[in-house]
Amino acid sequence: MDQRHLEVAIAAAQAGAAELMLRRDSRIVSEKAPKDLVTDADLASQKAVRSVLEAAFPNYAFVGEEEGENEPPISVQNGAPDAPPCWVVDPLDGTVNFVHRLQNFAVSIGLYAAGKMRLGVILDPVYGELFTAIDGHGATCNGRAMSSSRCAAIDDALVACSFPAGIDRTSPEIGRFVDVLEKCRSLRRLGSCALNMCYVADGRLDAYWATSVQPWDSAAGIVIARESGATISRYDGGTLDDWKPQFCVAGTSELHSQITGLLGKY
Repeated sequence: MDQRHLEVAIAAAQAGAAELMLRRDSRIVSEKAPKDLVTDADLASQKAVRSVLEAAFPNYAFVGEEEGENEPPISVQNGAPDAPPCWVVDPLDGTVNFVHRLQNFAVSIGLYAAGKMRLGVILDPVYGELFTAIDGHGATCNGRAMSSSRCAAIDDALVACSFPAGIDRTSPEIGRFVDVLEKCRSLRRLGSCALNMCYVADGRLDAYWATSVQPWDSAAGIVIARESGATISRYDGGTLDDWKPQFCVAGTSELHSQITGLLGKY
């Protein structure tokens, strides 16, 4: 991945963000499933993002949250040598926040190639923060180099988590939540996987875990967090699968080990 890919992804994120802000106070809301919302802003943002990406790279594959384009080609998933690079897009990460006029939402664009997420762009249009990373070249926020926190002890850690829509009290996620809550300094649920990963990358959060998000939620954030120096794996400490992102990310390996030890019990 190179500077041209990054510039195109940034332009696409800006186009998507413009659609979100245009509709922020007049969005039309519907349900994809119980408690799983979609708005006309999601759809308009994805259309704008895709238009920019495909104009520059017409032969690349595309995975987006909306309009039924949720599955990458088998060759992409398997990392086949002849598989095309694949854009992985969440046009509005944090839809519930957007619907309720809360501020934590973003456009997220990842690029998967040769068996790995290679590029990430996440744009928060409310705060004007642009998070970017290219594999092997570090991570930035508005051009400033980012690095994850040095927190090594869970009792000093500010942690975030994500829950699925319509969670039941018997879910293992409730047990994970309580166990981490008892040990950490404080626990947050901010409503945007993409931004949570950026906040770990920038040392604002010390750790974050999610077991129910989709590839488009985490694609860009995986690269950004990794390039900031954070430690990321499956939630139980195993190898992360980019296409099945049940993960834990933490600023240090020491903190990561403590949290995955708690999460992996369930």
